[in-house]
Amino acid sequence: MSRTGQPHKVALTGVSETALLTLNARATEARRPDAIIEDPMAVALVDKIDFDFAKFGRPGQDIAMRALAFDQAAQAYLKTHPAATVVALAEGLQTSFWRLEAALADSRFRWLTVDLPPIVNIRTQLLPSSARISVRAQSALDYTWMDAVDPSDGVFITAEGLLMYLQPEQSLELIRECANRFPGGQLLFDTPPRWFSMLSRVGMRTSLRYRVPTMPFSLSVAAAADLVNTMPAVSAVRDIKLPPGRGRLLNAALSTVYRVGALDPLRPTLTLLEFSRPERS
Repeated sequence: MSRTGQPHKVALTGVSETALLTLNARATEARRPDAIIEDPMAVALVDKIDFDFAKFGRPGQDIAMRALAFDQAAQAYLKTHPAATVVALAEGLQTSFWRLEAALADSRFRWLTVDLPPIVNIRTQLLPSSARISVRAQSALDYTWMDAVDPSDGVFITAEGLLMYLQPEQSLELIRECANRFPGGQLLFDTPPRWFSMLSRVGMRTSLRYRVPTMPFSLSVAAAADLVNTMPAVSAVRDIKLPPGRGRLLNAALSTVYRVGALDPLRPTLTLLEFSRPERS
């Protein structure tokens, strides 16, 4: 509920509205008795919002699986950099901070949310505050957010559900800027396969009432791996697998897709980039 005790009416448009789609998908999954993700903050947030979530159609478990993959990569980095700053670019209505805080004992990591003012306004009103959370109400493409990051204890950057909505040159430039600015840090991002990107351009729908925004940017597994050759500040590229979901058929299909290289063009990519440390003289 809002501070007035009434559900908070939310109206977002375009790409920003996908924040509600992914929030609802995680909350729906978390409510299940056999849920693959624990996300009580997402459930609480959905309950506070007055919005017709049914317009998105029936959610699947893929969004929760992606969220878990991002959590696992962040946890791995924070275990060796416990006081690092996690930068969540275009965070939307993700609740990753609280999932990571629950998963990591004596957590000391700091958090920077970077998103557009309408999203930041919702987060500020409906999500708990924390001394470890900072917020920048701006586009991820406005690189002044980098000035707010103290890189001394490490930096882990997430671009969950972001790059596919940018133009290719914008996405690649954002990756390059992050790599140059935060040596020793990491960046995790996801992109759809090319066929999915093409479908989005001709009007893909999740329901009769919702059309998916256009996704101009896609990156194959091979093209992602080549970033280590085209961006000097990128020292390593890792192809991250989705964690297991619910159901034998789904997991068997995932196992086959990841095992057979010829199927790489058919699947989305989750790419973890490691940034070079400056050479010591």
